[in-house]
Amino acid sequence: MATGNRVDPFRGYNFAVEIEGLVAGGFSEVDGLEVDIEVQEYREGGVNGFIHQRAGPAKYPSNLILKRGVTNSKVLWNWYWDVVQGTINRKNVSVLLMDEAGEEQLRWNFEQAYPVKWAGPGLHAGSNDVAVESLELAHKGLMNVNPAPSSGSGFAVEVGVTAVLAVNVSL
Repeated sequence: MATGNRVDPFRGYNFAVEIEGLVAGGFSEVDGLEVDIEVQEYREGGVNGFIHQRAGPAKYPSNLILKRGVTNSKVLWNWYWDVVQGTINRKNVSVLLMDEAGEEQLRWNFEQAYPVKWAGPGLHAGSNDVAVESLELAHKGLMNVNPAPSSGSGFAVEVGVTAVLAVNVSL
């Protein structure tokens, strides 16, 4: 509970995964929310006291890894199997972090993702744990996006207006 100026952190268990804008089932774990800036060193002639460090390109050291309990839904398996067969269907994937009221607070968008690894569950006769599968997604990049303010309905609508002005000048 937030009091005064105190802001409590969000809980790591309250998240959802969207693929192409649709919630893609209940996932138990998401890993790979990472981006690094490559540092490029530059030595300046005559300057021996230090080495310049410049920001290089962003790199994504980890693929996005989604884990969920095994069900009879074949949607994610079929997407992976299409890649195995040579048909790469890239999709935009979002990971949403919610507050205690279930309202979206943070969103990470992964552009042009496609599955590169599937791992089935470890099966043990002496265990009663949920069977968990994982799907690893390669992607073009990630962006952290703050969601549009909610009107209380749980839906946000973004409206864009574009104006075009044409001027015809005759001389």
